[in-house]
Amino acid sequence: MISRALASALLLLAGLSCHAQSWAWDDGTVPFVVSPEEVVDRMLRIADIGPADRVIDLGSGDGRIVIGAAARGARALGIDIDPSLVDKARGRAAAAGMTERATFRSEDLFDTDLSGATVVTMYLLPEVNLKLRPKLLRLAPGTRVVSHDWNMGDWEPDETIELRTPEKPVGLGGKSRVHLWIIPSDARGRWVADIPQHGGRWEFEIAQQYQAVSVRSTVAGNERDLTVRATRLRGQEIKMLVTGLVGGKAWNQFFKGTVSGDRMTGEVLVSDGDQQRTIPWTATRKR
Repeated sequence: MISRALASALLLLAGLSCHAQSWAWDDGTVPFVVSPEEVVDRMLRIADIGPADRVIDLGSGDGRIVIGAAARGARALGIDIDPSLVDKARGRAAAAGMTERATFRSEDLFDTDLSGATVVTMYLLPEVNLKLRPKLLRLAPGTRVVSHDWNMGDWEPDETIELRTPEKPVGLGGKSRVHLWIIPSDARGRWVADIPQHGGRWEFEIAQQYQAVSVRSTVAGNERDLTVRATRLRGQEIKMLVTGLVGGKAWNQFFKGTVSGDRMTGEVLVSDGDQQRTIPWTATRKR
């Protein structure tokens, strides 16, 4: 549910029948729309929820996502502004024997402390997702965010799946989309690694927008940058495929590491097409 401050903007969307939930009641609240059970299952599966997780569902409705997460061993909290839905969700949790792991609170979701969550789920309005986005991006790297149907503007999902949901009363032409984002580490800046077994001093200049990174790479003794053919930042994990001359010979280098503060640690697989070896590496960010 959302605050009254967004009511005017939401009511402008009332005529767009092609969008699920793109309208609001006169008091600015969002009508409760049930997520089909198959969508709930896909949301829990794409987030890979397990016993170590702390799940917060924003706009929890009748509690089915919270109860499903609890059934997978997680501690789960549902947030809904409607006290009657919170009462209904508590009754469903009790009937399922999940009251120890599934709890519910009636409050404005924008006031909810998300800092302890490892997974945040939602089925809200596009405008609400965008308003939540800065708060979500401040969560710990590796936190998973899952949204039913609606995206986060120019913050592209890490994964999206689509399934047919003819039973859904509103939606995207009888379909549902489930989006997953993994909060990325901050990898921006100049990184320096010493790999004496392979080239010596390496430098990486990384630019970043959300989880999308672009990398320039150089190695001691080379006049030109090496070619960075592919990159990926997924939570704390970074991968970089670098090709070019190292020590006067053509090599492929597949760097895989973990970003933690101003350090990256991991392994690099080097190959010349005939032979390959794996070398540990550590890089430090230069401020």
